Amino acid sequence: MFFAADEFRQLIVQASLKAIDEWAPAHENLLLGTAAQESSMGLSLKRGRLLGLYHISPKTHRSVWDKYLIDHPDLASQVRGLAGQHSFIQDPHGELITNLKYATAIAWLIYRRNDEALPEPDDIQGLARYWHRHFRAKASATVDDFASSYHHYILEKHEIAA
Repeated sequence: MFFAADEFRQLIVQASLKAIDEWAPAHENLLLGTAAQESSMGLSLKRGRLLGLYHISPKTHRSVWDKYLIDHPDLASQVRGLAGQHSFIQDPHGELITNLKYATAIAWLIYRRNDEALPEPDDIQGLARYWHRHFRAKASATVDDFASSYHHYILEKHEIAA
């Protein structure tokens, strides 16, 4: 595991969601589970076309900007504020790998552009179903895989080597 779940929760996920005025416990837990499932909390930052901790494709990244944020200019401005000034212009998809707060905001917006209500924050199976429906619908991974990753990487305590 590359990131300790508690630190990632506080320093990246909470900070990112609060920066775009989107923090809620269910949002936070959904993103933690997504990072756990997609990249094993950072062990894999690139799988084919999928980039970063959340394994977001360039096509999905563009879609968030072109089909969702275009209609939400204030939110777009908040998200753009999380991106690097020069790196975003030179390599916007690279931000998904190198900028954890920006990648977290984009991952959240993949979910937010759907109108379906989120499950309760402690309903791991419900969060897993939500992930499968809205984030990675065509994935070979299953709802049970998400729940297993959540339990392993988020709920279990792991020793971090010094």
